Amino acid sequence: MIGKLLVANRGEVALRVIRACRELGIRSVAVYSTADADSLHRLLADEAICIGPPPAAASYLNVPAIISAAELTGADAIHPGYGFLAENARFAEICEACNLRFVGPRSETIALMGDKARARTFAEGAGVPVTPGSDGPCRSVIEVKRVGAEVGYPLVIKATAGGGGKGMRVVRSEVEVEAAFSSASREAGAAFGDGSVYAERFLGKLRHVETQVLADGRGDVAVFPERDCSIQRRYQKLLEESPAPGLSKEVRDGMKEAARVLVGSLGYEGAGTVEFVCSGEEFYFIEMNTRLQVEHPVTEMVAGADLVAEQLRVASGEGLTVSGEVPFSGHAMEFRINAEDPRRNFLPQTGPVEFYNPPGGPGVRVDSHLYAGYKVVPYYDSLLAKLVVHAKTRDETLRRGARALDEFAVTGLETTLPLHLAILEDEEFRRGGVTTDFLAGRELRSDGGGPLKLAPAGRHSA
Repeated sequence: MIGKLLVANRGEVALRVIRACRELGIRSVAVYSTADADSLHRLLADEAICIGPPPAAASYLNVPAIISAAELTGADAIHPGYGFLAENARFAEICEACNLRFVGPRSETIALMGDKARARTFAEGAGVPVTPGSDGPCRSVIEVKRVGAEVGYPLVIKATAGGGGKGMRVVRSEVEVEAAFSSASREAGAAFGDGSVYAERFLGKLRHVETQVLADGRGDVAVFPERDCSIQRRYQKLLEESPAPGLSKEVRDGMKEAARVLVGSLGYEGAGTVEFVCSGEEFYFIEMNTRLQVEHPVTEMVAGADLVAEQLRVASGEGLTVSGEVPFSGHAMEFRINAEDPRRNFLPQTGPVEFYNPPGGPGVRVDSHLYAGYKVVPYYDSLLAKLVVHAKTRDETLRRGARALDEFAVTGLETTLPLHLAILEDEEFRRGGVTTDFLAGRELRSDGGGPLKLAPAGRHSA
C-alpha cells in the first residue's frame, strides 16, 4: 500500500482524496497556493506545503513545485484529482521518471485518450461505434469541407485536446466552415496549447450518457451503471443522475459492452469514464476521461463503492474489490453548486461566505470545502459544493433533492441553488430523458414574486 500520498489539487476533490487516505491508513500531503492558505484541504491533511502564488499556472499547474513538494515530504505517490494536471500525460511521465506512483493510467494511455481524434480512431478500431467524421485531425478548411461532403451537415468542429466546449463550433453549411475552423483552432490553441481540431457529424436532440469503469491493468475490469449528464450549459455539466432515465436495455447494455471492450483494448489501469452521445436507439463514443470525474459520487451512491479507495488500491498493486458488471440499487442525482448568478447570465461570484448550512438526513451527501468565513477567490473553478441525493426510486430522489436544495443555504454570494430547484420543478425534466439543449433558450424568472421557474428567454412575467 502507498505510504504517503501527495494530493496535487485543491478544494472538495482534495478533501475527498484526503478522507480516503485517512480511512486506508495512508498519510496525506496537501499542496496549496497562497490564496488557499486557509483552505480545509490544507488544514485536514497530515502535512501541507505551499507551492506558489494564486494563479494556477504558478501553483497547481507548477510541475517542478509539485514534484519538489513530493520529494521534500517523502511522498511515494501523487493523486491528481480532476482538472489541473489530472489528464496531463507529461506530468504522469515525470512522476514515473521520479519514482512517484501516479494514481491513474500510464502516461501513454493518457496521451492517447487525451487526443480526441486519436482516441476516436482507436475506439473505432476496437469496434466501438463512433460518430461519422474525419479520420484524425483536420489540418485545413478543405479537409473539413471534405468531411461535410462525405457525412453531411451540420458538422461539429472540436479541439483534439481538452474539452468543456473549448475549441468547439457547430457549422450548418459549407459557407460557415472557414470562420468556424479558424475560431475553433484559435480558441483551442489558447486553451490547451494545441490548435488542432477534427470534425464529425453533429447530431441534434442528444443525450450525454457515460459509463464509469475501473481496471487493474491485468485484465480485471469493473463496469458501473451509467450516468446521464444531459443537463448542461455551454457544454459544462450541471446535474447528473444514475441510472439514466428512459434508456432502453439494449442501449444500456451496448454502452457497457463498448466501454468494457475499449478499456480491455487499452490495458487500462485505474478509474476512467467512457462518454457517449445517444440519439434514439443509437449511441456513439465521444471521448474517454482518464481520471476521476466530478460526478463520481453519483455512482458511489447507487453502487455502494468507494472509487477513490479503488484507485489507491490499484496504484498500490492490489486487485479490485469489484469486478464485471457492478449491480446498483436505487437512484441518485448530483447537483453542482457553483459560485455563479444564474439570473445574471451566470456571472461569476467572489467574496466571503457569510453563512453556510449544508443539508442532511438519510440519503444526502455534500462534498464541499466551504465554511462560514471562507473567501471564494477568482483564480479557480467556480464549483463550491456537490449535493448528492439517493433514494429507492427516481420520484423519491426528486423529492429528496428538492428538500435538500431548499435546506441548503449559502449567503454572501449568489449560487446556482435556485437553478437546480427550478430544474426539479420542470415537467420536462421530471418526465426524464431530457437532451443536452434542455437549458438552451431558457432563463430563470419569477411570476409575481413567487418561486423562480425556468421560462423561455425573453418572456417576461405579467
